[in-house]
Amino acid sequence: MSEGSAVIVISSHVVRGSVGNRAAVFALETMGYPVWALPTVILPWHPGHGPSTRVVIAEEQFDQVIDDLIRAPWIGEVKAVLTGYFGHPSQPRAAARLISALRARDPDLFYACDPVMGDEAGLYVPEATAEAIRTELLPLATLATPNRFELAWLSGADLDSNAAVMEAAIALGPPKMLVTSAVPMMAGGTGNLYLTGRHALLAEHRLIDNPPNGLGDLLAAVFLARLLSGMDEEKALQLATASVFEVLARTARRGGDELTLETDASSLSTPMAMVQMRHLMHPLRSGRR
Repeated sequence: MSEGSAVIVISSHVVRGSVGNRAAVFALETMGYPVWALPTVILPWHPGHGPSTRVVIAEEQFDQVIDDLIRAPWIGEVKAVLTGYFGHPSQPRAAARLISALRARDPDLFYACDPVMGDEAGLYVPEATAEAIRTELLPLATLATPNRFELAWLSGADLDSNAAVMEAAIALGPPKMLVTSAVPMMAGGTGNLYLTGRHALLAEHRLIDNPPNGLGDLLAAVFLARLLSGMDEEKALQLATASVFEVLARTARRGGDELTLETDASSLSTPMAMVQMRHLMHPLRSGRR
């Protein structure tokens, strides 16, 4: 990535808090990347804090903004796209149109798809939106960053082991897959499982109960920044996991109900937290295929 390379981030915007674009844009800019931020929905705060007004960018206007971006005179600056939460089923299709146009100009465009759609309680977006992410965006992704429950929905499989997680990741298709909330191997831990054609890595840290929202948004952005820098993938996974865990741990110590990114920006660039790294048996090399 050349100096000044920009990242387009398409996700939700909250007035108060550190989720969606608020987390991703802060992380990418802190790590040195110019960001073009496009909101899909505007909320006063995360829905987990209670009911609030929800402003979804109208379909026609969203399409018009995408058209503007495609023909923007600075579009050559863009070297990567990150998508997250979508407020309407038409928005993933519009985002796919942008990514395809960018890739026509630059075949090396890096697209990171964070399929923000649900958790252990089930989908929290309409099924039509989740389907649009699966059909329109995942086939374009260089990297996908679902949590384990999103991967289970996308793949239609029960993922009660990391072997099952890896099989589902391979079947789903993106060449790089980072799965959060992977099955932990250490007691009282949680992990991020990263699978590519040659890597099967698990980065684990201590589980912190009742975490604030936005961890997935933050991890996707920090990991993307590390990969764009040209860093070795194993080191990128270790540092990105350490960054997110460190921010979470510091927020928890303060009793914060939102990630304290503004206070802990140094954790994004130079994390000190310890992460347990494991090399897993790659399913393509286990003799089962």
